[in-house]
Amino acid sequence: MPEIEFADLRLHYRDEGTATGAPVVFAHALGSDLRIWDNLIPLLPQELRLVRYDLRGHGLSEVPEPPYAMGALIRDAERLMDALSLRDAVFVGCSIGGMIAQGIAVKRLDLIRALVLCDTAAKIGTAELWQDRIDQARSYGLESLADPTMKRWFPPAFRASPEGQIWRERFIEGNPDGYAGGAAAIAGTDFYSTTARLTLPTLAIVGSEDGSTPPDLVRETAELIKGSRFEIIRGAGHVPSIDKPAETAALITAFLKSIGHV
Repeated sequence: MPEIEFADLRLHYRDEGTATGAPVVFAHALGSDLRIWDNLIPLLPQELRLVRYDLRGHGLSEVPEPPYAMGALIRDAERLMDALSLRDAVFVGCSIGGMIAQGIAVKRLDLIRALVLCDTAAKIGTAELWQDRIDQARSYGLESLADPTMKRWFPPAFRASPEGQIWRERFIEGNPDGYAGGAAAIAGTDFYSTTARLTLPTLAIVGSEDGSTPPDLVRETAELIKGSRFEIIRGAGHVPSIDKPAETAALITAFLKSIGHV
């Protein structure tokens, strides 16, 4: 499995598609891993270079001691892209991954030519809300958060399906320290003023049934970026790449074609 070793961190990633293709980088949601893109990647144009990675504290990446700062998560993405020579990339981020996308676009516009912000916002929740979840994760484990998280993430029919149960199990199998670290990063992030300075091509996507970042919140963030596009996927939840991959792939592919990335 491909990994990159930095002095302070080991990151796990997958590099798929065409090695010489235009790059697209994917960052996943809190409490998940790069597998949220499993159903999406095969539906995208395979002439692209499709790079996805596990955030620190998640999946097969290293788990530093929490809390994490959003700046550190952005720096991780930046170092990964530099190490893999990814330039003029489209950055696709879901939830916390979308916050990383906003941050890296502000910091390193030389790396990013466009954004796909999926079920995310410039600010998500309150410090108190995230502290409650951090305390619960570290005291009682991720199983104590599983049911309310799945309720926010997926519509009822999907939650009850075998695939929905798989994602519940994957959430529980995650590392509580990694979850707590990422939650602390979200708690400390307010990108309203910086995201409002962005002018690069941006597609914002949200599931109509998203209980974590509802459509109005995502729309509000999209409206900060001049010329952005906003799309609602009907019947999808917080992670449309899982429960509505075909619809998500179609929107992303059309966007990539519209900006000449494929």
